[in-house]
Amino acid sequence: MRIFVTGASGWIGSAVVPELLNAGHDVVGLARSEASAQRLEAAGAKVQRGDVDDPDGLAKAADGSDGVVHLAFQHEVAFGGNFAAAAAADRRAVEAMGAALAGSDRPLVLASGILGLTAGRMAKEDDGLVPSAEVRASPAGLRAATALLTLSLRGIGVRSSVLRFPPTVHGDGDHGFVATLVGIARQRGVAGYVGDGSNRWPAVHRSDAARLVRLAVEAAPAGSVLHAVGDEGVPFREIAESMGRHLGIPTASVTPVDAVEHFAFLGHFVGLDSPATATVTRELLAWEPTGPSLLEDLAQDHYYRGSTK
Repeated sequence: MRIFVTGASGWIGSAVVPELLNAGHDVVGLARSEASAQRLEAAGAKVQRGDVDDPDGLAKAADGSDGVVHLAFQHEVAFGGNFAAAAAADRRAVEAMGAALAGSDRPLVLASGILGLTAGRMAKEDDGLVPSAEVRASPAGLRAATALLTLSLRGIGVRSSVLRFPPTVHGDGDHGFVATLVGIARQRGVAGYVGDGSNRWPAVHRSDAARLVRLAVEAAPAGSVLHAVGDEGVPFREIAESMGRHLGIPTASVTPVDAVEHFAFLGHFVGLDSPATATVTRELLAWEPTGPSLLEDLAQDHYYRGSTK
């Protein structure tokens, strides 16, 4: 298959590209910059220059492919305070690529999120298909609306699926949530958690996430919702305690009121209780995570390079 991948040079995408290539697929990766283009070419992929704000370019690339993996999202815009603008660009991208794939039964795999999908209840693959009024009014609701749009594309002959990722896709080289939390703990001199720290975060190793993306684009039935979940829910206090041990600093509770001041933009998320399961996904695609768990990964030196233990 010739697979068009947006977000191909990102944290997940840069693992997806070799996963697809090693399975015998041709990959065309979307690149915004020359540096990204060079990384993709070095990995063995072809390059499509552009970004998610160019629906016409995305449609053309999708039309020339046997399938699409849409991993890109304007996180810098979203976390810069304009989540609605990032979500709107994402929706336009899906509309454009979906129209290009219409009537072909070619796959379109959309990356979405799990965090905040349910409140304190184990999120399953069939959760969130009818978002509550509270979720619809939240940033998670904007992404959920695009996910529902993606699933609806099966009605026009697209083998569409939604692949939900946990907030923690971890591994050596991670520069996302976990690495940011390590940096905050180092800067603050304390590894914090909110309240009693019993709230749970799902997680998955990057290698397992990449393999699931490949399985999805190869074989996920139209209308599938998939969960890339290895750890169903790691108590946040255990995450903080692991960081504290390896940084040689104390662990302490942060009140919900002080969470944003302590954790910056992550303060809106670190107190959420958002466990999730991937039981249906594992059975549907014969996917079994084999990478290290989040706590096993946190016990490795790669998250603490340059720190004083």
